[in-house]
Amino acid sequence: MSGAALGIEIVVVFFLALFLLHRYGDFKKQQRMVLFGTLLAWYLCFLIVFILPLDVSTTIYKQCKIDHEGHTDNHTAANTSATPTKRAPTVCYKPWSYIPDGIMPVFWRVVYWTSQCLTWLLLPFMQSYARSGGFSITGKIKTALIENAIYYGTYLLIFGSLLIYVAVHPKWNLSWYELQTIGITAANTWGLFLLVLLLGYGLVEIPRSYWNASRHGHLLIKTYFKASKLMTEKADAEENLEDVMEEVRKVSESIKYNHPLRKYIDTILRKCPVDYQEKMGRNMDDYEDFDDKQNTYPSEKSLVKLHKQVIYAVQRHNRTRVQWEILLQQAIHLEDVAKNETSSTHQFVHSFPSSEPASWFSRYVYTPTVEWYWECLLKTWFYRLLSVVLTLFSVAVVWSECTFFSTRPVLSLFAVFIQLAERDYNYLYIEMACFVTIFFLCTCVYSTVFRIRVFNYYYLASHHQTDAYSLQFSGMLFCRLTPPLCLNFLGLIHMDSAISHQQKEQTAYTSIMGSMRVLSFIANGFYIYYPMLIVILCIATYFSLGTRCLNLLGFQQFVGDSEMTSDLIDEGKELIRREKRKRQRVEDGENRRREWKERYGNSRDDYTARNRSSHEMKETSYSDTVTPRDNRQAKYSRSGGRAERDCMELLQDAEPLDFNAESLTDDALDSESGR
Repeated sequence: MSGAALGIEIVVVFFLALFLLHRYGDFKKQQRMVLFGTLLAWYLCFLIVFILPLDVSTTIYKQCKIDHEGHTDNHTAANTSATPTKRAPTVCYKPWSYIPDGIMPVFWRVVYWTSQCLTWLLLPFMQSYARSGGFSITGKIKTALIENAIYYGTYLLIFGSLLIYVAVHPKWNLSWYELQTIGITAANTWGLFLLVLLLGYGLVEIPRSYWNASRHGHLLIKTYFKASKLMTEKADAEENLEDVMEEVRKVSESIKYNHPLRKYIDTILRKCPVDYQEKMGRNMDDYEDFDDKQNTYPSEKSLVKLHKQVIYAVQRHNRTRVQWEILLQQAIHLEDVAKNETSSTHQFVHSFPSSEPASWFSRYVYTPTVEWYWECLLKTWFYRLLSVVLTLFSVAVVWSECTFFSTRPVLSLFAVFIQLAERDYNYLYIEMACFVTIFFLCTCVYSTVFRIRVFNYYYLASHHQTDAYSLQFSGMLFCRLTPPLCLNFLGLIHMDSAISHQQKEQTAYTSIMGSMRVLSFIANGFYIYYPMLIVILCIATYFSLGTRCLNLLGFQQFVGDSEMTSDLIDEGKELIRREKRKRQRVEDGENRRREWKERYGNSRDDYTARNRSSHEMKETSYSDTVTPRDNRQAKYSRSGGRAERDCMELLQDAEPLDFNAESLTDDALDSESGR
């Protein structure tokens, strides 16, 4: 099993990152470089999270070997001097996931520096490149370099300040190792600053979100609120798209087919929706030379700006449209749950049954009875139990963040758990405890990244609706947050000697980070006391202070005791009711068409078959004795039958109207044909 666990996790993490990218990105429409950069960033960050527990168990095994050899030497010396000594420790057992020496340092070095190059150099450039409206590769590269000049200059200024601080220190001599440590410290300090903010929000919001999910009434009201806000955003996106398409239409009409800028117009038109392309067309029937009239034509720079506006407007319009459909389904489902809670039959009934055929899982496993018990009874208690468990985890994290620097006595709960398992060399428990802890911390941080929105400029939306800029921005955040998060976790379990000040074997990950003691005011001050601010952030999140401040500033947020919130809830309820009426009318029309076809479709088929057989019999009888008179009669008979059949087909294909179908009989067509 040596190295097998590492290989398995590398493969599993890759497919996990690929699945998440498929959920948020669009493999068909987005650029390959954007998808590759985002996938690589997410993959490296998830890889650090999954591989770090193996590094911890391997380090504990190495520490056990060192202690065992030390006790053996002391025992030999004690026997020589004939003095009593402590009993030597038990034999060190090699973990099942042991990674041979020399692999982890190289692995961490490749993963860490690749992620740092992505987040500080490549992804910002690719972000500007993907968002640029340039029509050529050269133009996009030029735009990206100009936009990132200030970005890179700020980082150089910060790094230069730290470099000057170290250079003027009389006791330090600059070396490559110290310069490397300064760069890592600067990056991790920035990441830790943002990490505590996101973690303080997630530790409270995630347990509360599951508790609120168990309250169907509260969740339905919040869905109404979201529907009202989303409809406003959807209307704004449609209006913005109309304005941009109108500008594109004017530019397309002014620049003819033989103008040098026409190729740029064609590129812009290909980014527009199909219905707008059909409306605008290309005016190829106009062969007027563009030099014959002194018209004012837009410049290439203005077309680049227009191209950028078209990309953003189309993407935003598609995103709001898809999100509205998803939110509508959620609201209808929650209303169905509220109706079925009082059902005495204990069978879940949907307002709008699915038009797709039921799968074997729905027929045999997830039956209407099972669905009722899950949606109306078990799901509520499951979410409440999950919320309680997550709350206990959050309390343990907050306590450990405030006490992890204390080694005697050990106050960090996670350090206590790891040290208890270390005594029995239970490596599987150590790895599972480390993984669960890191996974919970990453969930609190990453879920906050997926939830935050910056004025629709940065917005991660599921169902393939995330734009290239937001995908790459999330990759940058992940690469910046994951290293300080892992260092913070190692500090919680007392595996980082720079914080715990213990002479213990260092993990391979910590050795790559370098010694934080080069900058003592950061290692002994910022890294220890700054995480304590998480208590204040958790209290602020619990009382929704940030939400209330945004609500006072004019950004509508869901606040239960606000008059604006009540108005938006009523508006959202009316919007959902209107959409349900539209869907009900469509479904009623489909049912009437289906009923009409089932009721009169067989009569039509019987009539057609009977008419065809009689026609064949007439032709057979006519073939024996044919006279001019009989020929004329047969001609008129066939024409009359054809005319009557066409008349009947028109009647049968007519759109059904609202009438009482019971007043008709199944023999209506037969009586009509007989007449």
